[in-house]
Amino acid sequence: MNFGIDQSLSFHPIGIAVIIVSDTRTLDTDTSGALLKARIESAGHNLSDRVIIPDDVEIIRKTVQRFIDDPNVNAIISSGGTGLTGRDVTPDAVEPLFDKTIEGFSVLFHHISFQTVGLSTIASRAIAGVSKNTFIFCLPGSNGAVKDGWDKIISQQFDSRYRPCSLVGLIPKLSEREKNDEDSTQ
Repeated sequence: MNFGIDQSLSFHPIGIAVIIVSDTRTLDTDTSGALLKARIESAGHNLSDRVIIPDDVEIIRKTVQRFIDDPNVNAIISSGGTGLTGRDVTPDAVEPLFDKTIEGFSVLFHHISFQTVGLSTIASRAIAGVSKNTFIFCLPGSNGAVKDGWDKIISQQFDSRYRPCSLVGLIPKLSEREKNDEDSTQ
């Protein structure tokens, strides 16, 4: 089976918001957010926003919801708060917002992470899903996890030229059910 980037196709940039979940980071000390910003822009996408927020369920949920509601944001990538400690609440805050969970992301992330950190990957609750027309990826806060998630999974799925299919190609179809529900009520 052939898969990968088909250079004969056109690249279509998307808007991506980055959320860093941390009680200790600032823009000056946020290396994982800087890494994501550089990779997003280098790939040709639009960085819609980059924010740092504390490990707080309500603040995380409100921030993610704000980006879901922003028509210029097609995807949200968070980094931090996916571990097992009491302060790690990102999946707890974000998962209730999902219309659908992307189970394959977590499976692939752990497979790739196992190759770089071994069994330590078991302590990660990296997740992904879709809410309305927005893809959401929640990565651990380490630079290594951000590199693994972006370089080996997300960047390729956010490249419209990836074959046999990419998540970018699904963006126009994400609201199909919403439109069908609206049509049936009229």
